[in-house]
Amino acid sequence: MSIHRTVLALSALLTAAAPVTAQGVSNLRIMAPASPGGGWDQTSRALQTVMQNEGIAKPVQVFNVPGAGGTIGLAQLYNSKGDGGLLMTMGLVMVGAIQTNSSKVDLSRVTPIARLTGEYEVIVVPASSPYKTLGDLANAWKATPTLAFAGGSAGGTDHMLVGLFAKAAGVDTKKMNYVPFSGGGETLAAVLGNQVAAGVAGYGEFEAQIKAGRLRALGISAPKAQAGIPVPTMKSQGFNIDLANWRGIVAPPGLTGSEKAALVSAMDKLHASKEWKDTLKSRNWTDLYMSGSKFDVFLKLEASRTRELLKDIGLVK
Repeated sequence: MSIHRTVLALSALLTAAAPVTAQGVSNLRIMAPASPGGGWDQTSRALQTVMQNEGIAKPVQVFNVPGAGGTIGLAQLYNSKGDGGLLMTMGLVMVGAIQTNSSKVDLSRVTPIARLTGEYEVIVVPASSPYKTLGDLANAWKATPTLAFAGGSAGGTDHMLVGLFAKAAGVDTKKMNYVPFSGGGETLAAVLGNQVAAGVAGYGEFEAQIKAGRLRALGISAPKAQAGIPVPTMKSQGFNIDLANWRGIVAPPGLTGSEKAALVSAMDKLHASKEWKDTLKSRNWTDLYMSGSKFDVFLKLEASRTRELLKDIGLVK
C-alpha cells in the first residue's frame, strides 16, 4: 500500500472512531425526546450519571426535544446523519407514536444500539377517589364510557393500556376519553388535580405519590406480582392484560461499523456496571437488556406487533 493510501486509511479509521478515547466515549449527547420529568428523561439522566461515574463517557450532556410522542426528536436524530456522538432514548411509546402520527421518519431509518429496561404500567386514582379497586373503576367506566383517563402521548404505551383495559372491561374503545400529555409530570398534575378519573404511567413515575398516600394504585400490567411493588396485577383482578413499557437507545443513521460498535460497547459496559444494577433496583426498572443485532431484529418485530395492537384497539386504521 502506498504512503498516500496508508494515510487515507488511518484518517478514515480515526474519523470513524471519533467519539472514542482511551477513557471511553467522549463528548456524548443524549436526547430525551419528551418533556423533563417523564420516563425517557429519567432514563437519559440515569444513563448520564452512571456513564460519567463509571468513566464510560465523559462528558455526557442530556437535552430535551419534546413533542408528538417523540417523533419530533426522531426527525431531528434522522437529520443528524453520521453523528457518532449522539444518542436518543426511546421505546414502545415511540413505536406507537410513529404510526398514530403518520411520522415520515420511522425506526428503520436510525441505528439501533440497545434495549435497556422495561417497566410495567399502573393505573392510579387520587387517594380521595371512590374507586377502591380496578373492578370499581371498570364498573363506573361501563356506566359512563366518557370517563377521562390521563397518560402519555397518543398511541403510546399508556394509551395502549387504556385501550386494552377498555376491551377487557367491556367498554367501547371508540368512546374512550383519553387525555394525552407529553410528560409524566403533567399526567400526575391532572390526576392529583381531579381533572381526570384515573391516570396511567410506569410505576416509577407515580411511586413517590403512591408511597406518600396521595395516589391509590389499582393495578399493574405485569404478568405476575412484582417484588418491591405492592400493587395487585390486572390479571389477578380478572383483566387479562400483560404490557411492558420498554426503553432503549438508538443513534443517527449513517454511522460506520466501528462507530456503532463503540456505542454498543459503551452500553454493554454500562449494563455490566454495579452502579447500573443498583439504579435498576432503586427505580424498580426491569432489566430487559439486549444490544447490537439482536436489538435490530427486535425493533422490526416490535413495530409489526405494535401496529396490530393499535389497529385492534382502534387507534390506527
